[in-house]
Amino acid sequence: MVINEKDLYSQGLRINVQNVDVYYEKYDHPYQKNKPTFLMIHGFLSSTFSFRKLLPFLISEYSAISLDLPGFGKTEKSTKFIYSYQNYGKLVVDFIKQLKLKNVIIVGHSMGGQIALQVAKQAPELVKKCILIGASSYLKRAKRVAVYSSYIPFVTWFMKRWFEKKDVKENLLTVVHNKNLVDDELIQGYSKPFEDKHFLDCMIRLLRHREGDLSSEELQKINTPCLLIWGKEDKVVPVNIGQKLVHDLQHAELKIYEKTGHLVCEEKPERLYKDILSFI
Repeated sequence: MVINEKDLYSQGLRINVQNVDVYYEKYDHPYQKNKPTFLMIHGFLSSTFSFRKLLPFLISEYSAISLDLPGFGKTEKSTKFIYSYQNYGKLVVDFIKQLKLKNVIIVGHSMGGQIALQVAKQAPELVKKCILIGASSYLKRAKRVAVYSSYIPFVTWFMKRWFEKKDVKENLLTVVHNKNLVDDELIQGYSKPFEDKHFLDCMIRLLRHREGDLSSEELQKINTPCLLIWGKEDKVVPVNIGQKLVHDLQHAELKIYEKTGHLVCEEKPERLYKDILSFI
C-alpha cells in the first residue's frame, strides 16, 4: 500500500549535532524494524520538502528519516558551523551515531549526493548503500576572487539584491522537463529558504568554506554500492557527470530517465521507488 502524499504523517523533531539545532522528520514503520532505514539528504536551496513525493512510496514498506542541513529548511542558520562538504558529511555521520541508526541507506539529491559520498568515504561502516540522484560531482572550489569578494563590507546586501532578482518560478521551469509540475505548492516549497533573515549569511559561509567535490582518486576508494539516477534532460548536473561518476565508483550502476530534468523526485517518484527496490 502506498500512502497518499496528503496523508503523509511525520514526526518533526530536533537534535543538537555539532552545536547546531538540526530539524528532521522521522517516519517509523511499525512492522519493519529489521529492514533498512532510508536517510534523505536534500540538495542546494532545498529542504525535506524535496522528498515529499518519494517518501509515501518508501514509508509504505520502510522507515525513513529526512533532515534539513545547516543553513537550509528549518535547521538553525548557524554562523559558527563550517559549511564545507567534509563537515556536512561529518555532521551526517554524527547524526547517524546519535540516533543509533542501523542498516542505513542514504538517498542524496544534487548537493546531497555529494554529501552522501562524503559520508560513505568517512564512515563506510555506517552506510549500507547510497542512492545518488543527479548528484553534484567534480565541481571545483569557488574561484579565489569570489571567496575574497565575500569579505567586502555590505556583500550581504548585494547578495540579497541578486537573490531578489531571481524568480523562483522561472528557475524551477529550467530544472524540470515537465513544466506542468511547477505549481503554487512547488513554488512555495522552494521559496522557503529565502525567507529566513540569516539565510544569506549561511550562503556566504558556504561560498567561503566549500571545498571542491571529491576527486576521481577519492571516489575510486569508496566501496559502498551506489545507484545513480539521472534525468536525461538535467541542465543543472548534466548526464555526462553521472556517466563519469559511475566509472569512478567501484560498485555503481547508472539509470538514465528519459524526459526528466534535475528534480527526479518530482517528475518520476514511482519509477524511482521501483528502481530503489530493485537495487536494494
